[in-house]
Amino acid sequence: MDTEQQHIEISELTPEKEPSSLKLVLALGIAGLLSGIILVATYTYTAPIIKANKEAAMKRAIFKVLPNCASYSALKLTNGKLEEKVPDADNKKEEDKEELLVYSGFNEDKELIGFAIPGSEPGFQDIIGVIFGYNATGKIIIGFEVLESKETPGLGDKIFKDADFQTNFTALAVEPEIISVKKGEKQNPNEVESITGATISSKAIVKLLNKTMLIWQEAIDKYIKENNLNMAQKDE
Repeated sequence: MDTEQQHIEISELTPEKEPSSLKLVLALGIAGLLSGIILVATYTYTAPIIKANKEAAMKRAIFKVLPNCASYSALKLTNGKLEEKVPDADNKKEEDKEELLVYSGFNEDKELIGFAIPGSEPGFQDIIGVIFGYNATGKIIIGFEVLESKETPGLGDKIFKDADFQTNFTALAVEPEIISVKKGEKQNPNEVESITGATISSKAIVKLLNKTMLIWQEAIDKYIKENNLNMAQKDE
């Protein structure tokens, strides 16, 4: 056996040297750093777009749930009292701070027509997010819009697709409390007819409305009284 052949055979039998732990740590560190940079860059780029889309959707919903609404103001709840939200001042304090907000809507004559109130509640699949219009004089809900829902297609999603279910919220009394009844059994103005096959989602909406009104009704009444506001008269 010549020297070259011996060298080849010895090389084949010699195990390859494993990379050191330091190299592995460095490689993982670099990969993690690059991933982090990509995630931060993606969030920085998309966050303003997502925020703008949510604000646009909220604006459309406010005008939808408050018929004849021409303009609105955002009000925040602080220590049980409503006060107007000033965007510039609030953003300097805490731009991403979660706040309880409600929206007062006005007609073209600058008369108060109602309040657009957001709310959320767990449904059958996930959280259901809605906004509804509230007439404080009549103590009635005058409009309803689902903002977010992952309820079962063909069943739970009827809370925003079923036209008959939507008619529950054109003049729904909030006092003494909203009650869920079976379809075809509605007799009182504070009752909501459930959707056949989607009673869990329907009852979640009723629970959401009652819970949200507990948060806002007293504060809204105080706000109207303290600011000497009069609700616009509904055109006959």
